[in-house]
Amino acid sequence: MSQAHRHLALLLLAEAVLCAAAMRFQDVLSNGRTAPVTNHKKIQGWSSDQNKWNEKLYPFWEDNDPRWKDCWKGGKVTTKLVTDSPALVGSNVTFVVTLQFPKCQKEDDDGNIIYQRNCTPDSPAAQDQYVYNWTEWIDNCGWENCTSNHSHNVFPDGKPFPHYPGWRRRNFVYLFHTVGQYYQTIGRSSANFSVNTANITLGKHIMAVSIYRRGHSTYVPIARASTTYVVTDKIPILVSMSQKHDRNISDSIFIKDSPITFDVKIHDPSYYLNDSAISYKWNFGDGSGLFVESGATTSHTFSLQGNFTLNLTVQAIIPVPCKPVTPTPSLPTPAVTTDASSNSDPSAPNEMAEDNPDGGCHIYRYGYYTAGITIVEGILEVNIIQMTSIQMTESQAENPLVDFVVTCQGSFPTDVCTAVSDPTCQVSQGMVCDPVVVTDECVLTIRRAFDEPGTYCINITLGDDTSQALASALISVNGGSSSGTTKGVFIFLGLLAVFGAIGAFVLYKRYKQYKPIERSAGQAENQEGLSAYVSNFKAFFFPKSTERNPLLKSKPGIV
Repeated sequence: MSQAHRHLALLLLAEAVLCAAAMRFQDVLSNGRTAPVTNHKKIQGWSSDQNKWNEKLYPFWEDNDPRWKDCWKGGKVTTKLVTDSPALVGSNVTFVVTLQFPKCQKEDDDGNIIYQRNCTPDSPAAQDQYVYNWTEWIDNCGWENCTSNHSHNVFPDGKPFPHYPGWRRRNFVYLFHTVGQYYQTIGRSSANFSVNTANITLGKHIMAVSIYRRGHSTYVPIARASTTYVVTDKIPILVSMSQKHDRNISDSIFIKDSPITFDVKIHDPSYYLNDSAISYKWNFGDGSGLFVESGATTSHTFSLQGNFTLNLTVQAIIPVPCKPVTPTPSLPTPAVTTDASSNSDPSAPNEMAEDNPDGGCHIYRYGYYTAGITIVEGILEVNIIQMTSIQMTESQAENPLVDFVVTCQGSFPTDVCTAVSDPTCQVSQGMVCDPVVVTDECVLTIRRAFDEPGTYCINITLGDDTSQALASALISVNGGSSSGTTKGVFIFLGLLAVFGAIGAFVLYKRYKQYKPIERSAGQAENQEGLSAYVSNFKAFFFPKSTERNPLLKSKPGIV
């Protein structure tokens, strides 16, 4: 009897040793990582990583195993695993894994791997030669039954492949692992899937993937990858700020007396908050009070200079299924409703449940954003008040020159840029920038040369370290050489001589007819009348100045 007991104990010990030696999913998919022992809630559609792994059908290689060098023809396959994390708890987080084949290899429409046309691989090969002809085994096997050695259409845990349309042309096995559980699927050169985060604990987690390819009698590992994802109970938000005259949107420096636009982006790629009531509570930190908006975009104007702290609280009221009510013998108590809209403290709970009057249920989620911004004076406005063509002589430059007189409001500029483009202001023809020093009054004269006469669109930008403002004008530029100017002068003098002769003749006829010669006293009177006509004639053809109230009392320096 004691002998039988001894044999039974040996058998049990041997079985225990074999069970301990059996490889499990955790051993393969954790890739050497030692995860802390935690009781995770079960993710729907996932399995425990304590299940046994079929190492005979799916061999496991360590990272330094030399067999990795020969696991793929023509080179090494790499993989890229990306995620749309962070994810609000209760929403879905999506992962996309993509295989990147060696140079000149691609996947065709049938799922086979071939060399690309008109591509020279590192190792010369015939064009259109198969790297892996996966379709061959499909032709050798029937649709339902296959008795050849290609019939190993099962996952490492022994579960059969899903037989949805086209499954036989999906020749890669993807095995995902996270929080002590795994998910397995088949696919082609890329795969994606989503996981609901309701049963995943808050914080950072690692998603790892191992990819196997179909082999002759087994599956062969070809690549591994991992990435970090985050599950949070706070609504992930991003705020972008913009302003009309702001020069650098990334420095958090803005201009006073000019509206700043705040645009809130909620990161919700799975549309978990689509049916939620969302509100935005703003505190701009300038003493203007609290503002509650229903839209994601708002604007605010700071009237003072200085440093301010912006605070935003986003509240989402999310409809959820009501939990079943279990009657209790306790005495009824008054219902208490929490005013979640007044909760803007980031340390406060981020989830509150309430019953709606119509019998439905919902929870509150919050997101918080804080940023420091600086308000400065800045350049608010630029105006072109005068444009003057500069006439040049033969010995000077032939390019037409134009002086632009520009004024600005706000702070003084440190640089000026002039952009010249076609009359539609679409095709740029060049830009010139110069530093400027303004100490008293923002009035600048900017001299610019043009390649040839014509019509141009001019954009003049004045800027400092934090702001810039723009003024535009459409200008017609005449020729700048002296020959054109000389021709204009001769034409003008010719017309002046003609009008002078006509005027002299009219005056001569008039005063000869009505002036008696013998009256010497009247001669002086008529001479005064003739002087008045000559003065009017001279004033008409030779004006001294056409600008009675010049805008500039003194000519500023030319840039």
